[in-house]
Amino acid sequence: MSFFQDAPRLGNQYDDDSLLQGYLARKLPEELRRSLTDTFRELGELSGQYFYAFQLRDRLNEPELTQWDAWGRRVDRIDVTPLWREAEVLTARHGLVAVAYEQKSAELSRIHQFALNYVIQPSLDVYSCPLAMTDGAARTLLSLGNTALIDRALPHLTSRDPAEFWTSGQWMTERTGGSDVGLTQTVARQTPEGWRLYGTKWFTSATTAQMALTLARPEGNGPGGKGLALFYVETRQPDGFLNGILINRLKDKLGTRKVPTAELTLDGALAVPVAGLTDGIRNMSSMLNVTRTWNAVASVWMMRRAMALARDYASRRVQFGAKLSEKPLHVDTLAGMEAEFEGAFLLAFRAAELLGRMEAKVATEQDLQLQRLVTPLAKLTTGKQTVALTSEALESFGGAGYVEDTGLPRMLADAQVLSIWEGTTNVLSLDALRALAKEGTLDVFHEDVEARLAVAKESGLKPCVKAAQDALEHARGWASQTLANPVGLEAGARRFALTLGRTMELALLVEHAQWCVDHGHGPKVLAAARRFARHGVNLITDMDLDDSRLLA
Repeated sequence: MSFFQDAPRLGNQYDDDSLLQGYLARKLPEELRRSLTDTFRELGELSGQYFYAFQLRDRLNEPELTQWDAWGRRVDRIDVTPLWREAEVLTARHGLVAVAYEQKSAELSRIHQFALNYVIQPSLDVYSCPLAMTDGAARTLLSLGNTALIDRALPHLTSRDPAEFWTSGQWMTERTGGSDVGLTQTVARQTPEGWRLYGTKWFTSATTAQMALTLARPEGNGPGGKGLALFYVETRQPDGFLNGILINRLKDKLGTRKVPTAELTLDGALAVPVAGLTDGIRNMSSMLNVTRTWNAVASVWMMRRAMALARDYASRRVQFGAKLSEKPLHVDTLAGMEAEFEGAFLLAFRAAELLGRMEAKVATEQDLQLQRLVTPLAKLTTGKQTVALTSEALESFGGAGYVEDTGLPRMLADAQVLSIWEGTTNVLSLDALRALAKEGTLDVFHEDVEARLAVAKESGLKPCVKAAQDALEHARGWASQTLANPVGLEAGARRFALTLGRTMELALLVEHAQWCVDHGHGPKVLAAARRFARHGVNLITDMDLDDSRLLA
């Protein structure tokens, strides 16, 4: 006998997303939202149909590196996949980067931009990687005010013309490791032609970009991050050959295999300092604001895709005489996943909202303090959630979830990078502590959470309000008691940061749930808030320092 299962299918990925529609209805003025609906619906159809089918057909294609041509010349050419070539055209035409810089939606431009990407990117094979770095490069150039580089690069980075559109790389990681970029060994030497870079970049994503921002140490500068400078590099010379760049190999990665990640040797690459010859790490701060927000929203759209496939499959798969969607235990499992996804969605878009307010120069001092804290919290919290949720989603397909040619294992492999890119969970937890070093930041966070909880009128939200308040109070007390013990503070930083992230997620769920009830969007988000609270919000334990050392 033959055996087969019905594959999961997708509908319009805008029309089918009640959370996104409710969120946009709450956040965007009605006239603006209506003006954008056709574009969202168009991208939703492409995401659920054309590009999803393309993605499955294109599954085995990966970038290819050709180092030498037939006549012995070093060419170092990378050919990306067919889907990526179409994704580049789609990106430019729909302004998936440009929207943030055109500012037609003012302080809501980031919500507008990230909503577009949220709808389409799950079907574009992590093409969001070069877009995040492109966006980060554009914001960095604007923030640092190098007029010549802005005039040269920004029109390309934000173009809607596919023939003019550029992407940007972000070349930071070296042989010495990732997050501690103060160990950078690439050297910058001044020559009659300008600054030239010499060194090895061990992990460079989207190496096919037309330009990159990278760190190097000008000769004579001291060690550490202070002695580094941020440089602008165009990857090719006017004759089309690479600009003092050798591509040693493409990386063999667990996931994100469609992203052309390479190991490079910079052998005299001509470069331009972006903002002086020191303080390169500090000059990257605006880039990290952008790329970490992309990472958080990417976590959410990956979760959304996993949920969409798992729910559709449950409506088709029959086991033990009934569909999975009729099995109480399976329904309960999906509901738990949905609660985590909805909390993550609201936190990621809260980071996007704060970024937009800052860029539009309407942010209050409290907004700026929140943005500095919420960005690392959103990145680290959603990064952990997406790995857990996509793993659960694969399990919901049984053995089919473990078989490569279903396309499903790719979700988990790709998701794993989101807790690593732009800083691991531990690195981001320590960054959150640095954000809290500014006096009053934790108070501002507390006030923001309480303001969202205060809107709750539905009796069913009372347990959620209490869970969030208790977790936040415990976190504040732990931080106060641990400040005098730097080792203990660092040892507990992950649990502390995740507690703050989950507390904010629950507060945002409470706020959105009440709005949904008040405006006829139903009790679904209320149910998600209640379930999220039962999953646990307070992750802080009262281990003393000796326990921390024993468990290390």
